[in-house]
Amino acid sequence: MKALLAAASAILAVTALPAAQAAPAADPLQVITVSVKSSASTTGVLEAWQRRGESFTRVRGPIPVYVGEEGVGLASERRSRTPRGVFALTEAFGRAPDPGAAMPYTRVGLSHWWVSDVRSPHYNTMRVCRPGESCGFRQSRSEHLGDIDAYKYAIVIDYNSDPVIPGRGSAFFLHVSEGKPTQGCISMRTADLTWLLRWLDPADDPVIAINIGDSAYSVLD
Repeated sequence: MKALLAAASAILAVTALPAAQAAPAADPLQVITVSVKSSASTTGVLEAWQRRGESFTRVRGPIPVYVGEEGVGLASERRSRTPRGVFALTEAFGRAPDPGAAMPYTRVGLSHWWVSDVRSPHYNTMRVCRPGESCGFRQSRSEHLGDIDAYKYAIVIDYNSDPVIPGRGSAFFLHVSEGKPTQGCISMRTADLTWLLRWLDPADDPVIAINIGDSAYSVLD
């Protein structure tokens, strides 16, 4: 596991300078892996792993998922690409009631936004603001969370969160599939996402590792 995280960190150091997120836990007890065959792939496989003693056991998957329309790699606000690397998972939200998530869960409505306005000091954060009001960001450049069907349930991927770098990319989530590639998120069936929400435990420092290559996670044994 440490070899996986070290390799992914090295990838980030090369492809995303300066760092676009705070360092995830060095020794997590829960890991979600997402692997795609090539950088241009728009589909992949997700697996959930739980540490038991000195090794990891797969507890869910393989699960088919969609990734970004422009594949996996270096993300930005201008591209529909899923970021490559290892990221913490610390919060969730959804239009539907909390299904029993262990991590903090926000029920979103029509006043909830995820700010993608690169000019705003609130870039890449959730904000509450009534439609049409001025709240320090352009609503036309942000995602109206309570109005998007795919956000029935969603888990936030802590990419570009600490520090937040304008233009590096915003609003990357695990969310419900619409049956097609995404704008950079990772989507899956509702049942699988609900299971992840109930399984992920903040006390286990969960992370997601997104990489290219079928054998990228062979170290998980």
